[in-house]
Amino acid sequence: MSAVKLTEGSLNVESCKAPLFYRQSEPVSGEVRLSVLLLHGIRFSSENWLSIGTLEVLAKAGCRAVAIDLPGFGQSKSAEAPAAVGELAPGGFLKQVCEGLGLSPVVVISPSLSGMYSLPFLFQHQALIQAYIPVAPICTEKFTAEQYQSIKIPALIVYGDQDTQLGEQSLSNLSNLANHRVVVMKGAGHPCYLDDPDSWHKALTDFLNMQ
Repeated sequence: MSAVKLTEGSLNVESCKAPLFYRQSEPVSGEVRLSVLLLHGIRFSSENWLSIGTLEVLAKAGCRAVAIDLPGFGQSKSAEAPAAVGELAPGGFLKQVCEGLGLSPVVVISPSLSGMYSLPFLFQHQALIQAYIPVAPICTEKFTAEQYQSIKIPALIVYGDQDTQLGEQSLSNLSNLANHRVVVMKGAGHPCYLDDPDSWHKALTDFLNMQ
C-alpha cells in the first residue's frame, strides 16, 4: 500500500467571518486520480472521517481527500453558517470552498445535515462535480423529480437498512437522479459509515475506481 500524507489547515470563506478547519489526505507519491470533498452530519465533524480511516483509504486509492468542519461545527465553531440548519445554503458556498482548496472537478461525499450544502451545489454547479455520494442527506424533498433527472453525473446513493426515516425518504427522492446506483448497508443505521466502516470503504472505493 502506498504511503499517505495527512495534514490540517484552515480556509477563509468570505461569508463565514472565521476560518473553516479541514483535514487533508493525499498519496505521498504517484499521481492524484481524484479530488474528494467530505462533509458531515449534525453530530459529527471531519474527525469522524479520520478516526474510521476514510481519509487514509481514499489517499491509498490515489485520491486527494479533504474533510471540512462545516460552519458552527467541530473546529469551525466560530464560523458563521450561510443558512439555518435545515434550510438550503447558497450553492456558491461549496463552490467557494472547492475553489479555495483547489478541488475541481470534485467528488462530494455528503451525509445527513450536509445535504443542505451539497444539494444546492449539485444543482447550481454540476459542471464542477465529478461524482456525488449522498448518505441519507436532509433537504432532498426540496427538489423535484425533474430537477434530479437533469443531473447527469454519476451518483452513489448509500444508506443503512435500519435508517427507516431519512434513509428511505432520501432514497425515494435521490433515485430520480439520472445516473445512479444504490448501496444498502445491512444492519446499519443513519450514520451507516460509522456502523460498518469496512463495507462503507469497499462501496466507496469500488465506485471511485469506475470514475
